Amino acid sequence: MCLRFVFLLIARVAAWLQLSRREEAWQTAGILILRHQLAVLQRQQPRRPHLTWADRALLAALLSVIPTARRQGLRLLVTPDTILRWHRDIARRRWAARSKRGRTGRPATRRNIKALVLRLARENPEWGYRRIHGELAGLGVSVAASTVWEILRTNGIDPAPRRTGPTWAQFLCSQAEAILACDFFSVDLLDGSQAYVLTVIEHSARRIRILGVTLHPTGDWTTQQARNLIMDLGDQAERMKFMIRDRGSNFTAAFDAVLADAGIRVVLCNVRTPRMNATAERWIGGCRRELLTAPSSGTRPTCAGSCASTNPAITGTGRTAA
Repeated sequence: MCLRFVFLLIARVAAWLQLSRREEAWQTAGILILRHQLAVLQRQQPRRPHLTWADRALLAALLSVIPTARRQGLRLLVTPDTILRWHRDIARRRWAARSKRGRTGRPATRRNIKALVLRLARENPEWGYRRIHGELAGLGVSVAASTVWEILRTNGIDPAPRRTGPTWAQFLCSQAEAILACDFFSVDLLDGSQAYVLTVIEHSARRIRILGVTLHPTGDWTTQQARNLIMDLGDQAERMKFMIRDRGSNFTAAFDAVLADAGIRVVLCNVRTPRMNATAERWIGGCRRELLTAPSSGTRPTCAGSCASTNPAITGTGRTAA
């Protein structure tokens, strides 16, 4: 503590001398440097002089007062570059001491919190790390969700286990006989306008039903197509239990109500997840590539030409295709 106080005192005096910028101050600093070097030599004769940490601090502080142009004329035991290296070493050690291992970064999680997280995970296998994090928050335990995830992963526990029930692929396979899927796709007509086609596909038989074509697919029009679909299914409507559709604004609550009255439950796809309705999307993609593309020769008719030859607003519904 005493050595630290002496060093700070010398540093403050040297700073005061540096601010004065007087010729006498530079000469005084040079005399002090020479006297201290002489004391070091007298102290360690006849051995090679060895500068201690205090010696280096004093010489560095005094040398900072003297201008660079005058440093070359001093008789020093070390070169000015060596003193600059001492400055760099002091700064490096200072920051290294502040960033010692164990003093920075996120503090370690307490053992009782780890034990509680593992206990909740083992007693409730269906819970994921989010649910466990919420339960801990309810108990007043402050811990991040990422910390819970890391604790579970480190101990070989799946942080996000699959919830009870089948996966989406298992659902589609097991309920294929009772699943319908619908979707819109657009058709460019020969007159430059664009029509919208509403199709429904049966997952088991892959039977396609073209419910209608229109230039303006409003909610009322879509609801009417749902009624036409129920009438067209007839007795088969009893075995249909699910309708997969996207979240388009064309499908209103009235559309879902018509299907619900027939015992068909609407299953919504996730946002921007066309793979959930892959069966309908795959057929629409094939229809676009094989039917809606203009032929190289004028001998084969196209679906676009067929749609253009009819009035889209009054197109018949219930057409099926194997």
